[in-house]
Amino acid sequence: MRKRKLYNGLKKLGLSQDDFTRKTNVPYTTLIKIETGVIKKPSVFVVNKIAKALNVAIVDLIK
Repeated sequence: MRKRKLYNGLKKLGLSQDDFTRKTNVPYTTLIKIETGVIKKPSVFVVNKIAKALNVAIVDLIK
């Protein structure tokens, strides 16, 4: 998953990481690990939740 696209999506929506975790039900620590590159390949379930919250296709987040 492209962490830059995640960051840009959050910025575009005007959401903090905390707001986004509540919206997606993805744990805050997981979100931070994705953004910092600790988790390089998040599960399809997590990517799906993030894509829905950002209103983008999954493929847009991974390519």
